[in-house]
Amino acid sequence: MNQNLTALIPELALLGAAVIGLLAGCWLPRRRQWYVAVLAAAACVTGLAATAVTMATGGEQTVFSHTFAVDTATDAGRLIGLGSLLLVIAMSVETVRGHKRETEFWVLLLMTGAGTLALIGANDLLTLFAAYLLASIPAYALAAFAKDATGTEAALKYYLMGALLGTALLAGTALLYAAGHATLYRRLLATLPAAPYGLVAVGLVAVLAGPLFKAGAVPAHFWVPDVTQGAPAPVAAYVTTLPKIGGLIAGYRLLHQALADTGVNWPLLLAILAAVTMTLGNLAAFFQKSVTRLLAYSTISQVGYLLMALAVATRSDLAQKSLLFYLAAYAATNLGAFAVVTELPHAQTLEDYRGLATRRPGLTAVLVVCLLGFVGTPPTGVFLGKLEIFSAAVDGGATWLAALAVANTVASLFYYLRWLVPLFSTTEAAPGEAHAVLGTWAAATAYTAAALSLVLGLAGGAVLPFGAGDLAP
Repeated sequence: MNQNLTALIPELALLGAAVIGLLAGCWLPRRRQWYVAVLAAAACVTGLAATAVTMATGGEQTVFSHTFAVDTATDAGRLIGLGSLLLVIAMSVETVRGHKRETEFWVLLLMTGAGTLALIGANDLLTLFAAYLLASIPAYALAAFAKDATGTEAALKYYLMGALLGTALLAGTALLYAAGHATLYRRLLATLPAAPYGLVAVGLVAVLAGPLFKAGAVPAHFWVPDVTQGAPAPVAAYVTTLPKIGGLIAGYRLLHQALADTGVNWPLLLAILAAVTMTLGNLAAFFQKSVTRLLAYSTISQVGYLLMALAVATRSDLAQKSLLFYLAAYAATNLGAFAVVTELPHAQTLEDYRGLATRRPGLTAVLVVCLLGFVGTPPTGVFLGKLEIFSAAVDGGATWLAALAVANTVASLFYYLRWLVPLFSTTEAAPGEAHAVLGTWAAATAYTAAALSLVLGLAGGAVLPFGAGDLAP
C-alpha cells in the first residue's frame, strides 16, 4: 500500500497551518492575529510549490490503498483551488482585521480549503464523503461569521441543505456498495456493470447529490442566493468558487472512473441538469437589483455550463481539459467581481454603482472585464472556456445542449448589461458614500483576478494542455 505522505503536501500544509494557527491564535493579542493570515497564505504558497514540483516530475500516483489519486485533474484542481484560496485570503484582510474572532476565520478557511482539495482527489466513495464533511462544516460556520440575522438565516439554510444532501450521499454510498461490493472507484468500475440496474441508478443519483450541492447546481441550489447575500462578501466569494471546483472535479472523477460502463443513462441525466441549471440561473438573474443576488444566480448559470463537461465525461476527449480550464477562468472572474463588491461595502444595489466609472475607473475596468467575461466575451478566459466546453458537448453528441448554452449565453448579456450600463452614467450618480472603498488589499485582489482572467484568455493555448492527461485508476 502506497502511504507516501509527500503526495499530500498541499492538503497537509493547509491542515497543519489550521492547527498551528488555532494554537497561536490562543496566545496572540488581537492586534497581532494577522500573523495567522500570513501563515494561511504561506500554506497556500507551499501547496502551490509542491503541486508545481509534482507536475514537473510527473508524479502521478494513488495513495492509501488507491483511495486518493494524484493525477492531472488533482494537480490542476489544486492549482486552481489554492490560487483561489490565496485570493480569498487577500480580499478578506480588511474585512476581518482586528475582529475578535479573526483567528477563527482564517482557521475555518484553511480547514474548508483542505476539504475542497480532498474532494478533488477522492478516488473512493468513503473518501468522498469524508471530504464532503470536511469541506462543508467549516463553511457553515463561515457563512454565519457576522452573527447577524441574515447571516444566521443563511447559515441555517446552508447547513440544513448540506446535512440533507450529505445524508443522501452517504445513503447512495451504501447502495452502490451493496450493488458493487466495493467503495473504491476502480473496483466499482468492474463490478457495477453486472449489478442490478435500479440499485445502481438510485445509488448514483443519491451520491451525485453531494457534488451537486457543493457546486450549487439544480436541484441543490436553493442555498446559493441566501448565503451569497447573507454572508460577508469574502465568504460569499469563497462559497461560490472553491466548493464548485471540488464538487465538479469530484463528480467528473466519479462518473468517469466508477460509472463509465454501467447501463444507467447518466449522460442524459447530467445534460438535463446542465440545461435546467443554466436556464434557471439566467432567468432568476434577469431582474435582480441586489448585486450579490445577481452574482449568486450568475454562479448558478455558470455551473450549468460546467456540468456540460460532466455530461460528456466519457464521450469526448475534450471534456476534462475544457472543464479544468473553465474552472480556472470562472474562479478568476468570479473572485474579481466579488473583490469589487468587497471593496465597495456600501454599494449593495445596481443603482449604487451609478457613476462609478468617474470616481473609481480602476474598479470599473475590473467589473467590465469580469462581467463581460461571464458572458463569454473575448479575450477573457471564460470565453475560451465556453468555446472549449461547447466543443466538447458537440464532440460528445450533445449538440442540442450546446445550442441551448449558446442561447443562454446571449440571454445572459441582458442582466450583465443592467449592471454595466449604470457604471458609465453621467447623470444622477450615486451618493459619494456608496463608492467609499474599504482598503488596498481587496482592490489589489480585484486587479489581480481581472488580470488573471485576461491572461487565461490570451495565453489559453499554452494553458489548455495542462488539463489533458489520464486520470489515475
